[in-house]
Amino acid sequence: MNIVTHFRGLTSDQRNAFMASFLGWSLDAFDYFILVFVIKYIAQDFRTQVTAVTVAILLTLAMRPIGAFIFGLLADRFGRRPALMIDIIFYSVMELLSGFAPSLASLLVLRALFGIAMGGEWGVGASLAMESIPEQSRGFFSGLLQSGYVVGYLLAAIVFAVAFPFVGWRGMFFIGVIPALLVVFLRSKVKESPAWEQSRRHGAHIGEAIRKRFPLFLYLVILMTSINFMSHGTQDLYPTFLQVQHKISPQVAGVMAVIYNIGALIGCIVFGTFSQRIGRRKAIIIAQVLALLITPLWAFSSTLFLLTLGAFLMQFMIQGAFGVIPAHLNELSPDAVRGTFPGFTYQLGNLLAAANATIQAGIAQYYGGNYGLALALVTGIFLVATIILTAVGKEAKDVQFGTGSVEPVAISA
Repeated sequence: MNIVTHFRGLTSDQRNAFMASFLGWSLDAFDYFILVFVIKYIAQDFRTQVTAVTVAILLTLAMRPIGAFIFGLLADRFGRRPALMIDIIFYSVMELLSGFAPSLASLLVLRALFGIAMGGEWGVGASLAMESIPEQSRGFFSGLLQSGYVVGYLLAAIVFAVAFPFVGWRGMFFIGVIPALLVVFLRSKVKESPAWEQSRRHGAHIGEAIRKRFPLFLYLVILMTSINFMSHGTQDLYPTFLQVQHKISPQVAGVMAVIYNIGALIGCIVFGTFSQRIGRRKAIIIAQVLALLITPLWAFSSTLFLLTLGAFLMQFMIQGAFGVIPAHLNELSPDAVRGTFPGFTYQLGNLLAAANATIQAGIAQYYGGNYGLALALVTGIFLVATIILTAVGKEAKDVQFGTGSVEPVAISA
């Protein structure tokens, strides 16, 4: 089935719900990745080291579990739709204020607050999307939804390549607020999740759900820690790697980012769809094994062509594995707390992986600016870890949503 066929199988309400969730996640990621492209210039402006600025990334990632918890509770109590509208207004305001930051300290505070909003977006948006679409299409739309993160990176890369020479790093944050405001209008056309409407009569507390499923909860947090190290390990410092170690201009680095994010976008959809046929875990493992094999090409190539090829293939595989995650986590979550449970486990993993950029920058600095070695070392370790963790885990592909049960679903090995 192609993309058009999948969308034709949805009602207008289902399409609106999915598109609102997709655009919300895309624009949220766009606002996040703007910082990744301008780390070097912020450091120059505030007369500090790149490592000091990467603390902003750490804080953003570290605060995401708080947002997942707060906005998840709102979504489980009042509905997915109003929680998403509040969230998107919040992250838009934080993005705008980041452009006015008078010092590194104030920027760090603003990016921490932005992290709260970013943490809320994924969990609530993913629950709305996954609860609104048919079970048989869940794999495809899981990949497409997660590709919104890639689309955000792609938009940031395009804006960086085109606009940065004219607006500087502050202007990049000002641009970041404009598309986000459009999503508020889109939210107004979306109806509430039918699964939430059914399950809210059987309300459960997130604490109770975690207690009943603590082994699964702990496993998912560890899994998402490894996956987030794997993902951020290939993304956050890659533009810095290109510009500092290979002396590639911002414009060329931006074009390269467009190319490897196209690979990521395709990978999300391919492996998400693939997971509907062979299962969530098998699709993730295949993508990770292939990523491990191409790590040397990605990190240690010396020509522009090979660097671009390696980056394209790496993001195809890494984000392909991530494309399965929205369906995988939502299928393992109880109905009554699906607004909180998937996002909270995901973002707790982000919290534990929040030091990635700072760790990689520190390793690179220790080895005389060898960012390639730092990227390969961290990514390789967590690729192996994620393969093992995925292999020993469980899944609940195609479980029916909206039954109101807070007991563990039937999990297939």
